[in-house]
Amino acid sequence: MAQPAPGAVPRRHRARRTLPARPRPIVRALDLGSTAVLRHGALTLVADPFGDLHPDSRGLGLYLGDTRVLSAMALLVDGSRPTLLQPDPGGSDRGAIQLTNPALRHDPTWSAQGASLATQSIGIRRERALDPAGLHERVHVANFTMAPQALEMELLLDCDAADIFEVRGYPRTGRGALADVAVDADAVRFAYRALDGRRLATTVRFATPPARIGPAPAERDAAACAVWDLEIGPGESVVLGWDVAAAWRPRGQEGARLEPRRPAPARSETPRARIETDDELLNSVLARSLADLAVLETVGPGPGESFLAAGVPWFATLFGRDALLAAMFLLPVRASIAADTLRTLARLQATERSDRDDAEPGKILHELRTGEMAATGEVPFARYYGTADATPLWLLLLASYHAWTADDAVVEELWPNVLAAVGWLEDRLADGGLVTYQTRAPRGLRNQGWKDSHDSVRDRNGRSAELPIALIEVQAYAVGALRAIAGLAARRGDGALAARLRAQGDELAARLDARFWCADLDRYAMALDGAGRPADALASNVGHALWQGAVPAGRAAAVGRDLAGARMASGWGLRTYAAGQPGYNPLGYHLGTVWPHDTAIAVAGLRRYRLDGPATQLANGLLDAARTFPLFRLPEVFCGFARADTGHPVAYPVACAPQAFAASAPFLLLQALLGIEADAPARTLRITRPVLPHPVRRIVVAGLRVGDAEVDLLFQSWRGTTGAEVLRRHGDLTVVVEL
Repeated sequence: MAQPAPGAVPRRHRARRTLPARPRPIVRALDLGSTAVLRHGALTLVADPFGDLHPDSRGLGLYLGDTRVLSAMALLVDGSRPTLLQPDPGGSDRGAIQLTNPALRHDPTWSAQGASLATQSIGIRRERALDPAGLHERVHVANFTMAPQALEMELLLDCDAADIFEVRGYPRTGRGALADVAVDADAVRFAYRALDGRRLATTVRFATPPARIGPAPAERDAAACAVWDLEIGPGESVVLGWDVAAAWRPRGQEGARLEPRRPAPARSETPRARIETDDELLNSVLARSLADLAVLETVGPGPGESFLAAGVPWFATLFGRDALLAAMFLLPVRASIAADTLRTLARLQATERSDRDDAEPGKILHELRTGEMAATGEVPFARYYGTADATPLWLLLLASYHAWTADDAVVEELWPNVLAAVGWLEDRLADGGLVTYQTRAPRGLRNQGWKDSHDSVRDRNGRSAELPIALIEVQAYAVGALRAIAGLAARRGDGALAARLRAQGDELAARLDARFWCADLDRYAMALDGAGRPADALASNVGHALWQGAVPAGRAAAVGRDLAGARMASGWGLRTYAAGQPGYNPLGYHLGTVWPHDTAIAVAGLRRYRLDGPATQLANGLLDAARTFPLFRLPEVFCGFARADTGHPVAYPVACAPQAFAASAPFLLLQALLGIEADAPARTLRITRPVLPHPVRRIVVAGLRVGDAEVDLLFQSWRGTTGAEVLRRHGDLTVVVEL
């Protein structure tokens, strides 16, 4: 970052003093539509297009983990907002915003003390960066007039220490206490004592000390205001700057020095495949996805651990399901993420039963939170296990990782965790049972599959299913996990375990078909309730069952017909819940919206059953949507309005972006369409019936690693057929192509 110009504003030495804190109600976040998000490690900045933070319905702020450590940081010029020229699109750990003087001064006839300003005569560039030490901002102010200019620059500041769940609208009966604001010549310090005894400190230190710092005017949504009086000559510029650091002081360490958490030393970069197509828009989608995934990579929670955060700003933490699925989708391009994710979640695997957080021995974590409300038990998510699918997905990821890498060492390292997770599954499936869920935790999640909103599981009449609930996709994950771990057990020489798990997987697949099939509707139910009644609304859940091969081949055509039909396929991707039935809502979180990862999974499932037409239709729709979104970024979710009724996909107002599910979905789509399947232990790569999405005619996959071998592949479409060619091969690898 640029440093402030020497002598731009003279330093003034003052004794420290205090300003009164200004507690105010926390505004619930309802819309993320016009925000820019920067992220690095545990820090997330959600700003408006001007780069400002202020209380409104977008949840703006600088967040450290689950706590908003700065709620106001707004820049004013002569008492007014600058005029925005170029916003920062966000999506990385640094960005820049171009502004100019306020509208008041856009009139060329305006003058003050004989000095006139022409339109856009003052250049204001805000440069921001996040790193382990905090937020760093430098503001370049340039005078493009022929006369000296006097400007008053103000920075409004505040910290409300809001918990992320408060920002999202969770009610609270009480909260901790904000301290008075401490001020000296070059810093403003905010402090908050949380209900769990910890103390939060946020310091804004000015690289260019202000002329004065005082309380913000009563009409401003801020506690403090720093002011610079600038005199800028013709063609000259000055640089203002400030750095924001925040940290929690643990209970009982009142005298401890506050230090930001530092990440573990960077590890050497692992090989990754590169994908290039003859469609520049698709190339931009893939590049944006990789950039977004880099933003989501997170160090911790323990030493040497890392994972992909689920999504920013609301889910910038570890979610078992999200991290596992994203890592699985990325195996062909970056398998190391899977190994890191598996190890991190293995350490956090539950070892005992707890009604407080829905933990059970062998269960894989759902969510990890660090904020005040989690620490005090107001929400159960400090370490929460309320998910039915993370455990079989962890097993599936391990087996899939091994298929791509032949990494026996990781399998051996994690085998005790495998046995614990398998034990959890077997307990549920004993005596012909199913994997069901029902929360025991206070304020625990009612629904514990990936569609975890309270009203997502319904029957054909729109009624919500009664607990306990068995989801079809969770049974399918369990089928796939039992079969896959049977293969690993056989490789380790444990034939008895392999035979037992294989038999259990086959038996569960038979139960799934017998119990979930609704003959009168010619489709599968999305779930069964505790009495065995079907939640038989038409929904996307069954696409996950296809993905895991848990559906008999004779049923697949009917499933494909439903998924690709007009009620489910919006034209931009797969709806979560079919249009035209009771409960459908194209803006409902899981009741008619389109989720990119859900569509990609359905495409992979349809391809598995050789239903190439419906698969390509859905894939083309989703990739068309990705090409139209700002920055070519697929969001977490978007509305399910029909393509025929909208010229472009309709944004969901509070969707996370970037988000791990969505950013990784294009890679699963391409793997499925290209028919790529690895068997690293057998030193084999299979390519089955490759097809290319419209309008792509050529794809090169370079540096694709299978075990210790590497290959470059060319896929080309010509006169309705797609061929595959090996361009380069390094190491012992057989490539088998079925066209």
